[in-house]
Amino acid sequence: MNVNMEKVEKNVIKFDITVEAAKFNAAITKAYNKNRGKYNIPGFRKGKAPFAIIKQYYGVGVFYEDAINYCIDETYPEVIKEHNIEPVAYPEIDVVTLEEGKDFVYTAKVTVKPEVELGEYKGVTVKKVEYLVSDEDVENELKKMQEKNARIESKEEGEAVEKGNLAVIDFEGFVNDVAFEGGEGTDFTLEIGSGTFIDNFEDQLIGAKKGDHVTVNVTFPEEYGKEELNGKPARFEVDVKDIKIKEMPALDDEFAKEISEFDTLDEVKADIRKKIEESNEERAKVEFEDKVVDAVTANAKIDVPEVMIKAETDTMLKELEQRLSYQGLDLKSYYQFTNSSEEKVRDFMKETAEKRVRTKLVIEKVAEVEKVEATEEELKEKAMEVAKQYTDKDLDKMAELVLQAQKSLIEKDVVNSKVIDLVVKSAKVEA
Repeated sequence: MNVNMEKVEKNVIKFDITVEAAKFNAAITKAYNKNRGKYNIPGFRKGKAPFAIIKQYYGVGVFYEDAINYCIDETYPEVIKEHNIEPVAYPEIDVVTLEEGKDFVYTAKVTVKPEVELGEYKGVTVKKVEYLVSDEDVENELKKMQEKNARIESKEEGEAVEKGNLAVIDFEGFVNDVAFEGGEGTDFTLEIGSGTFIDNFEDQLIGAKKGDHVTVNVTFPEEYGKEELNGKPARFEVDVKDIKIKEMPALDDEFAKEISEFDTLDEVKADIRKKIEESNEERAKVEFEDKVVDAVTANAKIDVPEVMIKAETDTMLKELEQRLSYQGLDLKSYYQFTNSSEEKVRDFMKETAEKRVRTKLVIEKVAEVEKVEATEEELKEKAMEVAKQYTDKDLDKMAELVLQAQKSLIEKDVVNSKVIDLVVKSAKVEA
């Protein structure tokens, strides 16, 4: 095999690769052995026709596709390894010479991992935000507990809808007297004053009684998200089927005993405050870490290849598809609902995708420079964390299986965490 390497553009290398005629002929023979059963030749049982006969009937070209793949699969990885190249995408292959009995020549153009020139990554200065807990925060959480434990009862016959009531309604919406998709509902419970529905829809139900039919006129927002509804006036025909009220429990020590392990309301409030403080501390910690990593990434110089950004966008799109599936939706429905398209979503994701790629490359480079590695103990510890997500039995065995199946991913996760810990510990808080 003869190889010539040429840098054709930044982060793109082209290899001219020549495979000796003998090896190419051997690949053709291998292709014949794989495919001879496909050919029916008069005078021969299926699969028994000699190479020369099939060649006479169909031409040797019928074996070229497989022969080419055999040669490339054997030689390309060897070339990459020999030249210490780290591709970030599949190569573009072009066949130059293809003829039985002659050298097989092809070119492989490949995008490689870009060079990362680190800037300052130790001792970067970033601002740290402190989130304080107010009395209002505590009262809001207490109110949620109160609402969660409220009793729901129907109002007496003849009583009207008031703000704060729960109206159980059937409704159907029309634009230009034509019912539109997604504009209907049955036995829908609407809290009046919650702002769940558009415009002043809820206000127009105030005063209605159980059994009443109400015509509600509204206008959709200009940026509603559906082209056929944006800014359009609409009419909803609404039947009020029931009116319910929330009976809130009194906020006292008895309430505290019912909803918690505490004896007094003051103890509940103290516990709420403590939990919010812990949550705020974690939030501030995560945000500080993100800012440090962002600063370290911004200080580095990288020319990110477009193929890497596209690949990351592909990953983000799959992540979105998975999240939607948990809600019983798919991408097609999502595009329709948001009046979007795959092209628009990809374009929206592109900036974030590039940032994610840059961050990964910088973390890898810091790990290389600082010689950050994962110990066997750290790998086992991480595997145990993953194992606990699957089961609470035979954890040691599950952790061992996880480590066998996902060792490279776990190793990368551990190394990345250690790098982030390294740069965060050395960071300075902006005064």
